[in-house]
Amino acid sequence: MKQPIGVFDSGLGGLTVLSAIHELLPHEDLIYFGDTARVPYGNKSRETVIRYSLEILDFLLQKNVKAVVVACNTASAQALETLKEKSPVPVLGVVEPGVKALLKNYPSIKKAAVIATRSTVKSRAYQQSLKQKKADLDVIEKACPLLVPLVEEGYSDHAVTRLILQEYLQELVEQGFEHVILGCTHYPLLKKAIREIYPKLKLIDAAQEVARELREFLEATNLISNKNELGTIRLYVSDITESIAELEKLFFGKTIRSLEKVVLGL
Repeated sequence: MKQPIGVFDSGLGGLTVLSAIHELLPHEDLIYFGDTARVPYGNKSRETVIRYSLEILDFLLQKNVKAVVVACNTASAQALETLKEKSPVPVLGVVEPGVKALLKNYPSIKKAAVIATRSTVKSRAYQQSLKQKKADLDVIEKACPLLVPLVEEGYSDHAVTRLILQEYLQELVEQGFEHVILGCTHYPLLKKAIREIYPKLKLIDAAQEVARELREFLEATNLISNKNELGTIRLYVSDITESIAELEKLFFGKTIRSLEKVVLGL
């Protein structure tokens, strides 16, 4: 099927998910929307996150997408069910794939930690999903509000960031938590720094699992592209900032040629 796949996030962090999808499904046309004018969603109310997410869904549906991937952990935790109810096309989030990846790779674990934004932690989406699948699992969720701005400012590999990571993670390590779900699309860029400080931690990055789940779904529903040429990638943002090209390369590995500003909610 020639229709594109829509992917969105509160900013450009979801480009890590887009990159994984593009790598696994190279023939699919992809449309990405980053709400750069209103990032971050992590400190917004549930009502606001749902409203923003529905506005983005409407925009992607106007582009005739065949499926939507909510690459934002906060939006997945707060707005996914509403999006599924309102959308005429399938909607996938990132919370469930992250949980599945953890339990698939480490089926006998007794303790698991999740680091995420305040809104994601407040929603308890990860904890509820983990408990539903493994009732005896000891789960702790930790809000790490300073990590997103540090990554966005290019401080992923900086001494200040290491100090902040220690402030957030030391307590978890001392309590014996060895498996950590990265509950924000920005956090995969901190894997190197985390592993240098805590080499024994097992980090779960949901991006690859989201891409695999999307491929399985498209194959099962006969929605997968049958064209031979490489798919196109179009990037839409709600604000074009000075650092946007740097962030594209940071999260996606290269600059996306097609970039357009679209203001929503007017």
